[in-house]
Amino acid sequence: MGFLSRLRRIIDNREPPLEGIAIVAPVSGQLVPIEKVPDVVFSEKIVGDGVAIDPSGNQVVAPIDGTISRIFDANHAFAMESPLGLELFVHFGIDTVELRGTGFKRLAEEGQQVKAGEPILEFDLDYLQEHAKSVLTPIVIANMEDVKQLTKQQGKVEAGQNQILLVQM
Repeated sequence: MGFLSRLRRIIDNREPPLEGIAIVAPVSGQLVPIEKVPDVVFSEKIVGDGVAIDPSGNQVVAPIDGTISRIFDANHAFAMESPLGLELFVHFGIDTVELRGTGFKRLAEEGQQVKAGEPILEFDLDYLQEHAKSVLTPIVIANMEDVKQLTKQQGKVEAGQNQILLVQM
């Protein structure tokens, strides 16, 4: 793509700036490599690449500005899309769908426009630690075919505050 056509796409808001799209932590906790999630769908990056968080706190917030495209019936996971076409999937814990919504409360709705840091779900961490296979929470980019570069952070993060991923599309 030539310089002028790239500049035109940036000006028209159809392309992310060169520095990329920052994804913030949807939950507070410790960042963990996606490969350590005890589910091959995530650890082998079958649904996409990203990171996981060993959570603390009691809320899941929007990791980007965008639209909530889906909240699963069990309220354990949701998908979002940014205005630039980045597709994200946040899945609280492993096998949490089997809890049929117990331990979760929905705070947002499908189709809702949200800003990074806005609450999407509440969770009861004590209950989930006792009843779920794992509470590790994967944050996955579903459309990796559109990603040119992915930079992953490490360490402790606060929900809605700290960047966990930087995506260049």
